[in-house]
Amino acid sequence: MKAETAIALFLALASTTLTNVAYLREHDAAAALPALSLRRPLHSVEALLTDRSWLVGFALESGGFALYVAALALAPLTLVQSISAGGIGILAFVSARMSRRRLGRHELAGVLVSMLGLLALAVSLAGGSGEGTGGSTVAILLWLAATAGAAIVALALGRRFEALGVAEGIAGGLFFAIGDISVKVATQGGARAAFGIGVIVGYSLGTAFLQLGYQKRGALTVAGLAMLLTNALPIAAGTVVLGEPVPSGAFGAVRIVAFAAVTLGAILLARPGRGAAGGQA
Repeated sequence: MKAETAIALFLALASTTLTNVAYLREHDAAAALPALSLRRPLHSVEALLTDRSWLVGFALESGGFALYVAALALAPLTLVQSISAGGIGILAFVSARMSRRRLGRHELAGVLVSMLGLLALAVSLAGGSGEGTGGSTVAILLWLAATAGAAIVALALGRRFEALGVAEGIAGGLFFAIGDISVKVATQGGARAAFGIGVIVGYSLGTAFLQLGYQKRGALTVAGLAMLLTNALPIAAGTVVLGEPVPSGAFGAVRIVAFAAVTLGAILLARPGRGAAGGQA
């Protein structure tokens, strides 16, 4: 293993640890605030920025993001994401410890299945985890646009089926995925530095939807769903649009099983459970 790769893996692990602790701090702070709304953005931003507990969580998340960018500058997107994916285990453990409760059956099953799926994704990377060709700018833009469209559809369905907290977690994850992919493309330099716009838009909307979701559902459901999408989609994007090597043979089969497990884990985490305040949502 190259020294750069080893450093990138360490940075990715530190990043996901900080980020998941931040998610829990932000959840507890946002859940205690008056109702937030995108229709009143200035009022909602003011409420968050004047809450000291939320600011601490956001500072931790910002630190995790800085480490993530550093990791991406040293290693392929798929490799960094595979390490970050293990964060759902950290989220589940810390969430249970902070709330002094045991995980529910669906939560525990969702976490275990997701962890197995994400571990399988990491294993599949052994069959192809080198730097890619960089991909076509048009293909990257189409991928980002399709991801944003999926977020809009998720929100619409969430409103229709009275599962807006779940939908906001999904939308947050999709926009964070846009930010993650944009970071990797922007760090290639040159004209692609313009993808920094995608970084700002993706992370801003991702953060906004997570805070909204935190007021309706528990941290593990909202942040867990966001995390699964944030990790799985960039890995897929690395293969599909960034030209990173595709594993063949057994490794390719493992990757298919891995994505199926991650999807099942997301469904289990989305099942009704404890809300932000410990009730049903």
